[in-house]
Amino acid sequence: MIRTSIGVAAILALLPGYAAAFDLQSPQVKEGGTVPMEQVLNTFGCMGQNVSPELSWHGAPADTKSFALTVYDPDAPTGSGWWHWVMFNIPPTVDHLPLGAGDPAAGKTPAGAVQSRTDFGKPGYGGACPPEGDKPHRYIFTIFAVKTDKLDADENASGALIGFMLHFNTLATATITATYGR
Repeated sequence: MIRTSIGVAAILALLPGYAAAFDLQSPQVKEGGTVPMEQVLNTFGCMGQNVSPELSWHGAPADTKSFALTVYDPDAPTGSGWWHWVMFNIPPTVDHLPLGAGDPAAGKTPAGAVQSRTDFGKPGYGGACPPEGDKPHRYIFTIFAVKTDKLDADENASGALIGFMLHFNTLATATITATYGR
């Protein structure tokens, strides 16, 4: 039964006009799982390693001209959530970010891509770290298939500004939602 489903999916993917589902995956962060300590912040009382997870995506629409990535906590006690990672202008040929790509100094950002300011006040990945005693927070990793090759912004752009631009330029999204509490 599983072989048949895989075979049918493979055949359908070859048919003109058929698009596979846009999908985001990570070996570290699993849908419905708990954010691992490696991806937890290492400040504000949290004791993680603050390493961005490896991410890969497949099945983007054929007319995708770039990608953007955000990590957002809608449960942060701010009234507006918390942006943990913002990267945009990822070339359409890229379908993978390696472990640690969220450190701008590591040199793992794809050529042409921009990591912009998070709610921690600087570009790059900032791991999960909800207030102690608060309910576990959701961390939504989203890859956006974008219909323009470039968003007109730089590393000083806020997550909210990039989110606004993506609202008008997104073809498709894929997400992983994981939780973390302490």
